[in-house]
Amino acid sequence: MSYVEMPGAKVPIRMWTDPATVEDVALRQLQNVATLPWIKGLAVMPDVHFGKGATVGSVIAMQGAVCPAAVGVDIGCGMSAVKTSLTANDLPGDLSRLRSKIEQAIPVGRGMHEAPVEPGQFHGLATAGWGEFWGRFDGVAEAVKFRQGRAVAQMGTLGGGNHFVEICVDTSGSVWLMLHSGSRNIGKELAEHHIGVAQKLPHNQGLVDRDLAVFVADTPQMAAYRNDLFWAQEYAKYNRALMMALLKDVIRKEFKKAKPTFEQEISCHHNYVAEERYEGTDLLVTRKGAIRAGSGDYGIIPGSMGTGSYIVKGLGNEKAFNSASHGAGRRMSRNAAKRRFSTKDLEEQTRGVECRKDSGVVDEIPGAYKSIDQVIDQQRDLVEVVAKLKQVVCVKG
Repeated sequence: MSYVEMPGAKVPIRMWTDPATVEDVALRQLQNVATLPWIKGLAVMPDVHFGKGATVGSVIAMQGAVCPAAVGVDIGCGMSAVKTSLTANDLPGDLSRLRSKIEQAIPVGRGMHEAPVEPGQFHGLATAGWGEFWGRFDGVAEAVKFRQGRAVAQMGTLGGGNHFVEICVDTSGSVWLMLHSGSRNIGKELAEHHIGVAQKLPHNQGLVDRDLAVFVADTPQMAAYRNDLFWAQEYAKYNRALMMALLKDVIRKEFKKAKPTFEQEISCHHNYVAEERYEGTDLLVTRKGAIRAGSGDYGIIPGSMGTGSYIVKGLGNEKAFNSASHGAGRRMSRNAAKRRFSTKDLEEQTRGVECRKDSGVVDEIPGAYKSIDQVIDQQRDLVEVVAKLKQVVCVKG
């Protein structure tokens, strides 16, 4: 489908979904965003749903301003995927050992590495820039500097919630590795610090929603946020790169006879800010639950833990600020999912997937998410499908 345009106070709201299917609270959030004095455009993806601060599945383009709550607390959260030389025929009938090996290599939940993982130990992992990156930690907000040790130990770890590591098979039988994570606790600490700073600034006192507090250009607060924001986005990128290296290491060891090789990795943020130019104007584009889908850009749009995912290529639709959805999107909250579904439901809906099937992940049950196939269909003018993947192993945080 193409977009539906709804009126907004300062800019129209372009929606790649039926507005009638969007929760009232999410629509109110979008209308509130459209009142911001600095807003230049607002695009809404088909996986849209209510979020803290700003709507998940929204692309907010502003001139000379950025809203930290619209980025979210998991700065730089995103996806990585890589196609391997393995095929479905190389996989064992019992995948429990493989899942166990992945869980041993990549700490999940609040877990950390006992000792920092040295990137130089992995074949093919680019290490240029790592030292300089950590050196820049001295420049981040004083309020979070005491977290450096934890940030180092969490580099290369999954986290909890909807983060995952998967082994997938595409429709031609090729095996893919895929993972979803962000900037871990350090990104959250930085985000919460700056959201608190923004909410106290005088120019934000008359906003319809205090969560939409912004930093404006040419101020020390904006400079400090941009520094920490871009550092955290880089942390998230390195975190995924290190996890993918750990995952490849597991695959090499478990499939020694097959001597697996790996194609070029695909990696994309879906909670982040980018400096982009549209119609001759420099804008700060915030994607919260959206990926960049410029012409030829490869992206990853995952479904739930029992349905599958898509590798896509962007079509460069500037009406959507060169964006696409970041996943299927939730159709009910975590608490609602826990009330609605049982572990038996989880077992049914994840049949054929080697994964946790206990009460701790019921809130991630496929039934709590929108249909990934429908979400893809609603953005045919934003991306083209390159591959459809189905997970056979899913490691949840």
